Amino acid sequence: MAEVQLDTVDALMARYAAGILPEPARVLVEAHLQMQSVNRSKVAEYEMVVGGILEHMEPVSLKSRDTALRAVFAAAAVAVADTTFEQPETALFPKAIRDFAGLDAAEIPWKRKLPGFKEYSLGKIDGCDVSFFWLKPGRVIPAHTHEGYELSLVLDGAFNDTRGRFARGDISVADESIDHRPVAEAECPCIGFAVSQAPVKLTGSWRQLLGDMIG
Repeated sequence: MAEVQLDTVDALMARYAAGILPEPARVLVEAHLQMQSVNRSKVAEYEMVVGGILEHMEPVSLKSRDTALRAVFAAAAVAVADTTFEQPETALFPKAIRDFAGLDAAEIPWKRKLPGFKEYSLGKIDGCDVSFFWLKPGRVIPAHTHEGYELSLVLDGAFNDTRGRFARGDISVADESIDHRPVAEAECPCIGFAVSQAPVKLTGSWRQLLGDMIG
């Protein structure tokens, strides 16, 4: 993820279309596309651009033809799965998330991180820290910025920060230029899927930080 510039949702969509995202980020975008239709046409346009570039590139010899062909066919199968899937009535997570994590929301073994703030870490995958988060209604996340990129997909509920509102299916892209204090909305818990490049860096006053930690 360190080699990829991810500072906007548009940049994320473009790199998804080009096939150059780390695996957890690719899954996050695929899940977003399954949940919302708003960026599907944009991804299709990017894919056409990438296809045009490939058509005009000089051919190069392959070190392993069979391996390359298997990768192409595997990618094609994933692309079809983006728009042709059936969501079980009881499932909260989109298919891409369920397939990647191997579980749905009701099966997650949450661990308490702070009062009203639970997390389940999938560990380091393809150079990214990958986790799920659960925030009780009204829960505030301590003010922080980012030493690298953090991508958050809202799977249920919503949160607000200085940039606006992020609801089910929305992606938050945050980096070192963003200093925010997300707040879960009061109606229901906020559940999300996060892919990050590096740990967060806490900001704000000690008084505010202590209050936010206690919750």
